[in-house]
Amino acid sequence: MVFTADAEGRCEVFAWDAVARRARQVTRRPRGTLHGAIDRDAHVWWFDEDARGSGRWRFQPFAGGPDRPGLTDVPTGPARGLAVSDRGTVAVALGDGRATTVHTGPRGGTARTVARIDGHATLTGITPTGGLLALAGPDAVTVLTGEGTVAAVLPGGGAGRLWSLGFAPGGDGDELLLVRECEDGYILVTWRPATGPAVHDWCSFDTEITAGWEPDGRSVLVRQDRHGRSALHRADLTARTLTPVPTPPGTLLDAATRPGGDLHYLWTSTGRPPRLCSTRNTPLPVLPTAADRVPGTHRDVWTPGPDGPVHTLLSLPDDARGPVPAVFLVHGGPADHDRDAYDGVVHSLVASGFAVARVNYRGSTGYGPRWRRAFGAGVGLTQVEDLASVRADLVARRLVRADAVGLWGTSWGGYLVLLALGTRPGLWQAGVAVKPVADCAAAHRTTTPALRALDERLFGGTPAEVPERYARSSPIHYADRVRAPLLVAAATHDAKCPPGQVRGYLAALDAASVRHEALWLDSGHDGYDGGDHVTVLRRAVLFLDRELRGPRRPQTPRSARSGEHRTAEHLTERRSSHAEGHHPQRPARG
Repeated sequence: MVFTADAEGRCEVFAWDAVARRARQVTRRPRGTLHGAIDRDAHVWWFDEDARGSGRWRFQPFAGGPDRPGLTDVPTGPARGLAVSDRGTVAVALGDGRATTVHTGPRGGTARTVARIDGHATLTGITPTGGLLALAGPDAVTVLTGEGTVAAVLPGGGAGRLWSLGFAPGGDGDELLLVRECEDGYILVTWRPATGPAVHDWCSFDTEITAGWEPDGRSVLVRQDRHGRSALHRADLTARTLTPVPTPPGTLLDAATRPGGDLHYLWTSTGRPPRLCSTRNTPLPVLPTAADRVPGTHRDVWTPGPDGPVHTLLSLPDDARGPVPAVFLVHGGPADHDRDAYDGVVHSLVASGFAVARVNYRGSTGYGPRWRRAFGAGVGLTQVEDLASVRADLVARRLVRADAVGLWGTSWGGYLVLLALGTRPGLWQAGVAVKPVADCAAAHRTTTPALRALDERLFGGTPAEVPERYARSSPIHYADRVRAPLLVAAATHDAKCPPGQVRGYLAALDAASVRHEALWLDSGHDGYDGGDHVTVLRRAVLFLDRELRGPRRPQTPRSARSGEHRTAEHLTERRSSHAEGHHPQRPARG
């Protein structure tokens, strides 16, 4: 198999030989490597990208050898999917800022362009013979022939959105697996050229799922995210049966069944770093882990809310006696959720004496479609409302100190930090925003096409069409109301949360004399090297320790405060990543 793991502080691709019980490091790139794959003939693939996420697919034999381009005569671009048929036909999809282009050809051979689709689309599969390709866009799944002719368009949109998860293995392999979102759940769907879609309404779930074919081509392994934890199910499409697959409580970051029935899965919980497991004791790599016990006690808290209870994963220091300083670690997405999974930031904060609250606010996944669509107070403002409600609940329960609560978020989580500091200034004593959205309209103009489309779905139009909605939800609109000290970390090559709109927000803080610090990273939005992550972690923990546990500073009027805008040294290119699962067709800032 192929997996990604730490290599001297960088994420790199490894090949694992279970017979020899030996791992071989495949990639050694200065910026690290995240995207890897293995084809039926055991060639190892990875995406060779630059700081802005643009690159090409490359491969080498499983046992090692020279690197080769997956296809020649292919331009560089952001990865939009890789698929390799049983006969060695390679299909790659790349973006160019305006459209998605699909190229095919023999492995290592010359490419030919077979399709160009406007906007953002993802290549999700190829049949074993290479005769059909599946591409998923925001409104439909398109099936193409190997020559690029449209064989079918399976519409989604609205509450009936559709996600493509690949073709069945073996045989003619022309059956495509899909998930359809309904008003109150998710249902498995399959499609064949001869018969069209088949809805398996006996196989439905109340919260988000992803799925993959089993080796027999008739069963499907379904992984469900529910209330911050994972569950596995095996769906037999012929017998129409759904059987639970026992796994430990926690989170499954990935799972797959091997030929012969051996289930491999990557498991973690808040108190246990990720580990690979086999139900038949197949030797699997031992992943790097924490040297000692992960500190803290971990519990679930449910806070009443207008659209149902808000779920929080709360971690408390081992020696907590009464209320303690707290950090709300705000997840990004927005179509994502915090999990009962190990997180090095949680570990560091709890070990430093902070409580950590991870809130799955409205809009999060894992609580069903209605929760995902609950934006009644407005984009961002609904989520801030939930953060404020949970804060009040934890204070009332005497778990956290009312005068020592900070916020820390990355990407869309960083956006919520900035928005919360500006719209609810009396509630928070410090904030850390990493690679945030700071100006919704400016970010829309300069971000990726997929995220522009996401913004337009959330806001109901473009900034030109609904300017008041973008303004009402933009942190820059409230910059002069921020009272808590703020640390902003941003990236100079960030395509998702572009640096220009962050600079505009920092200028607004300067103009309002808001006390803040800035840290600029010479990287992109996503990163596969731990250097930047450690730099931000150290700076943020020291900042929060000083602001939440140092000598208490009275909140002074704006006119009496002086601005503080310190820009750190520019770092060499280093990037970090989190091993979190994302639905394959949900664009997310992170």
